[in-house]
Amino acid sequence: MHIAFLTPEYPHEKVRHSAGIGTSIKNLAVALEQKGVTVSIIVYGQSEDNVIKEQGITIHLVKKRKYKWATWYFYRKYLERYLNALTISEKITLIEAPDWTGITAFMNLKAPLIIRFHGSDAYFCHLENRKQKRKNFYFEKWGIGKAKAYIAPTAFAGKLTQEIFNIKDREIATIHNGIDTVKFRSSETIIAEKGLLLYIGTLIRKKGVLEFPGIMKYVMERNPEAHLILIGNDSSDIKTGSASTWKLLADSLDDKLSERIQYLGQIPYEEVRSYIEKAQVCLFPTFAETLGMVTIESMAMGKPVVNSNIGWANELIVDSESGFLVHPTDHKLYANRIVQLLESEEMRTAMGKKAIDRAQERFNITITVEQNIAFYKKIIGT
Repeated sequence: MHIAFLTPEYPHEKVRHSAGIGTSIKNLAVALEQKGVTVSIIVYGQSEDNVIKEQGITIHLVKKRKYKWATWYFYRKYLERYLNALTISEKITLIEAPDWTGITAFMNLKAPLIIRFHGSDAYFCHLENRKQKRKNFYFEKWGIGKAKAYIAPTAFAGKLTQEIFNIKDREIATIHNGIDTVKFRSSETIIAEKGLLLYIGTLIRKKGVLEFPGIMKYVMERNPEAHLILIGNDSSDIKTGSASTWKLLADSLDDKLSERIQYLGQIPYEEVRSYIEKAQVCLFPTFAETLGMVTIESMAMGKPVVNSNIGWANELIVDSESGFLVHPTDHKLYANRIVQLLESEEMRTAMGKKAIDRAQERFNITITVEQNIAFYKKIIGT
């Protein structure tokens, strides 16, 4: 079996950008290769054309191309030709692509297509209660319509996407994204830094980062030692037009809060683990997600997490057992949960152990890779 992943991101030094989608694809790709499945990664929208071999996986970088008009159409057709040529020459069995932007719209592929619901623009617009451009909706609907079947990382994401695009006649399997729980195992010799709170992810409104000033104000009233580190790509803000979400956040801080909230920017993926290890509590007050890779990585490392309580999050965490679930706008309750954890080592330890158990049970890549292989075989009829 030869699986090709079409993706806009992948964790590699030569790839322009990578976040949760790229991480989940790499975790799965590596696990598939270890199971004897041939894997190709086709990363579109890049600054160069290149083919790289890494960990037994072939990575195709496909340069972003511009045309005099209708680039949105002709670049998709270019990718179609690239994929079809690869399908023939490398005997690709199945192609998997994301729902984001409807990249497979207008493509007629020579291998069966599975769409994984990493999160479409329509999905995020729905959760954020904002209007989507009509063109974007139809591109995603057409792209999704090309697939033979679908995979959702949570049942919530699958059901909502099904409703948004009125999917009726094809199977949607729920298969959680997986992580290497051995790699994300905390060292017993590392002592967490007192009062350290950690957020890792894109700095963008939908991830709830603009709620941090309100939350931290309440936290510091009860725990002046608390300090928050933010790590991830900065992004523009769709609501205000600001080129920097970090600037929006920073401008809202008073002098006291400015001393307790630090933004480190993006760090290499290999360093993420060390920052999680140093934190006492990890925070993810997001409004829009399909699963949340850093959340489950933090859980696997035994870190208590205060997460959003919206939809998908209820499939990740059992509230008050393997983490806390709080709505991002409830600043006082969110802060109370953080303070509870900071003030009680016993609670942090107990919740951390339950978080490890939850990650091992539901998000261990050795389990999820088998679920993916079984679904792939079902779709191709073997």
